[in-house]
Amino acid sequence: MKTENTKAQMRKGVLEYCILLILENKPLYVSDIIQDMERSKMIVVEGTLYPMLTRLKNEGYLGYRWEESLQGPPRKYYELTEAGKLFLNELGNAWNELVEAVLHISNRK
Repeated sequence: MKTENTKAQMRKGVLEYCILLILENKPLYVSDIIQDMERSKMIVVEGTLYPMLTRLKNEGYLGYRWEESLQGPPRKYYELTEAGKLFLNELGNAWNELVEAVLHISNRK
């Protein structure tokens, strides 16, 4: 039974939530976000991450600031806006409801 496609779709569905969680405590550079995701076994590539960050920025959930780098060009650091913090809270509630529902269903056996 092949589960890889389903697993990929499940990861894709929670990717946005995970990115916002990672940015909850401090502004981060894209490579830092990718490393944090990899440490959590959530593999994401820049080609997936940049469009999502841009969309979240355009929706008002993220902001960014440029910071000079000692190793090349300035770096763009992403951070949650106040609207992003509220959105993250809403996603957290939705996630908890989903987990609770799945646990309820899986425990009916």
